[in-house]
Amino acid sequence: MGQSYRDLIAWQKAMNFVAEIYLATQRFPNSELYGLTSQLRRAAVSIPSNIAEGQARLSQKEFHHILSQARGSLAEIETQLLIAGNLNYLPPAKVDGLLADADELGRVLNGLLTSIRSRVV
Repeated sequence: MGQSYRDLIAWQKAMNFVAEIYLATQRFPNSELYGLTSQLRRAAVSIPSNIAEGQARLSQKEFHHILSQARGSLAEIETQLLIAGNLNYLPPAKVDGLLADADELGRVLNGLLTSIRSRVV
């Protein structure tokens, strides 16, 4: 493959997204520390982690499978952000901004998935 996972735009955007999620959840109620805060953070961390793991795999098929898991984590985050908004843990503008960032990350992941799928025979 030649390039490092750190060179992938998807990984770079996912790393930035992790930081955004951590900042956004800092003000969640303490009662959510092991609930929604933990869920959001774990799902966010899993995205760049899966991209890195997939890039390190020896086959394009494995990379594609692991990227699909990252995309699933992104959908999980979108749902959890909507829940956080419904519970008034985040203002609507913050939810909208994070969802827009998730959308952009999703488009980049989809592009990477398409690129890999074309190489999997």
